[in-house]
Amino acid sequence: MNPQAAKKYLRTKVLTATAEQLQMMLFDGAIRFCEQARIALEKKNFEQSYQALTKAQAIVNQLICALKPDVMPDLCKRLKGLYAFAYRRLVDANLNHRLESLDEALNVLKFQRQTWAMLMENLGKQKAAAAAAKLDIPAPDGRMEASISMQG
Repeated sequence: MNPQAAKKYLRTKVLTATAEQLQMMLFDGAIRFCEQARIALEKKNFEQSYQALTKAQAIVNQLICALKPDVMPDLCKRLKGLYAFAYRRLVDANLNHRLESLDEALNVLKFQRQTWAMLMENLGKQKAAAAAAKLDIPAPDGRMEASISMQG
């Protein structure tokens, strides 16, 4: 795929995503940049690691800014602390070229992504159940089952 098409695709994907999907995209992006930075640090390519870590830091900063403490203050306080920890570890990895710090941040981000994925799955099931409950579909009876043939 050419770069312009990829940019168009990403733009469309972002503009049409739900808030939940955008949050997942942020986690995915931060993890991807951290993994790129890890490879660059292992190769001692500090310019490349700087670029990737700076992008990961910006995403984690966005995660912090996106919190809504007026909705769930206790949860937001805990998440802010967790994201701030990851941010500090990314800064340390960037300044001191420390893989250990990067790995600590990456573990937090991967755990948060996994938690978010489970939350989205449960939310999807709840939405599907609520939609199904609203549908006015009669329950199957014996005549309906007898008329359905698996023979073709």
